[in-house]
Amino acid sequence: MTNASGDFARVRRIVKTDEFSSVFRLRPVQRTAHFVLYARPTALEHARLGVVAAKRFAPRAATRNAIKRVTREVFRQSTLINVDCIVRLSKPVNSKAGPATTAQLKRELRVEILRLFASQKIPVEPAS
Repeated sequence: MTNASGDFARVRRIVKTDEFSSVFRLRPVQRTAHFVLYARPTALEHARLGVVAAKRFAPRAATRNAIKRVTREVFRQSTLINVDCIVRLSKPVNSKAGPATTAQLKRELRVEILRLFASQKIPVEPAS
């Protein structure tokens, strides 16, 4: 099943500590310049998402919130296989000296997150 409804209801979120832990135990599936994607197949009929943006890599709350918003937006628009995904910020995205969020930063984050989710999309069968 896909996330065709475009929502981000509670059933589409990873919220419990043990759910995060069970996905973190696995090796990362995909890496980009700033993010790591952990994924675990699930028996659920939909994909679920967890986002981890540590304060040490994004010191400002506005930046962390922007990362989470962009990630959730890309997740809602993606057609993912039945998998639990955790997107973790793994390198600093900006410093306290620079602006908290910019349109440029959001565009760059979006490109990276799209690249992460590309590995977990439902394969499109060619038309015959």
